[in-house]
Amino acid sequence: MTTKMMLRRVISQALTKVCALLTLGVLAASAHAAPDASGTTLLAKYAELAPQLASNQFKRPLVLDSSESSSAFKGDIYALVDHPFGEVNDTLNGPARWCDVLILHLNTKYCHPLTDASGTLLQVNIGKKTEQPLEQAYQVDFVYRKGVHTPSYFDTRLDADKGPLGTSNYRIVLEAVAVPGNKTFLHLTYSYAFGFASKVAMQAYLATAGSDKVGFTREGRRADGQPIYIGGMRGVVERNTMRYYLAIEAYLNAPAADQPDARLQGWFAATEDYPLQLHELERSDYLDMKHHEIARQKEAR
Repeated sequence: MTTKMMLRRVISQALTKVCALLTLGVLAASAHAAPDASGTTLLAKYAELAPQLASNQFKRPLVLDSSESSSAFKGDIYALVDHPFGEVNDTLNGPARWCDVLILHLNTKYCHPLTDASGTLLQVNIGKKTEQPLEQAYQVDFVYRKGVHTPSYFDTRLDADKGPLGTSNYRIVLEAVAVPGNKTFLHLTYSYAFGFASKVAMQAYLATAGSDKVGFTREGRRADGQPIYIGGMRGVVERNTMRYYLAIEAYLNAPAADQPDARLQGWFAATEDYPLQLHELERSDYLDMKHHEIARQKEAR
């Protein structure tokens, strides 16, 4: 192997790890409050956010928030969906169903549930925004936990102790509560903690390939009146939190086993509502890639 080829391989592997790092999430697991078994806390949040859900920049009943600390980042989305709670509960609970949700994200290359006496793992491979062999993607094993479930509230969580480049305490949490009008209020939290190596990798990405990327939070306006959006790692967090929420939304709208293409079309169309933040691929490139990845995922079941 020539020196040039070796250099390309090293760069490719580093970019894959950074993609995994930036895709997986944001804030130490211990910082997420324990769920309220009755859903009272989430119902109170629904009432508090009612004005923002009714009128916001997203043109859908959705509120997005992000935050950071010295060693962690956090993204939260609160959203009202036009689906009865029972339907949402049935659709979004089960490890195989979560794999069908996660694969919609352009950086998810593979997801496979493994269940034994100790519990259930989701074996997830995260990589580039283009097709790649699984051995070139970074594997993260999420523990799947079905938490509190009542006739009007549930929470489900995915936890991983370790990730690429010294990251840890990955967590994806979804909780839902029934609200008037036969609808459901959702709360998605997406989080991880990071160390020195991961912080350096993030900074390198933001100084190069990610230098022009922005999130959704408005920090002010330019002289011409155009909004100034947050950048940096909070921008990364907001983009990926939105991508995962839109995957949940697309799956709720097309949950049947024979509807994978409808889900893909729905996810891509929803991301194109926010091209400044979320556009990465053309529709045909995304669909071709995902059809191949879903076929690979099905072969493992």
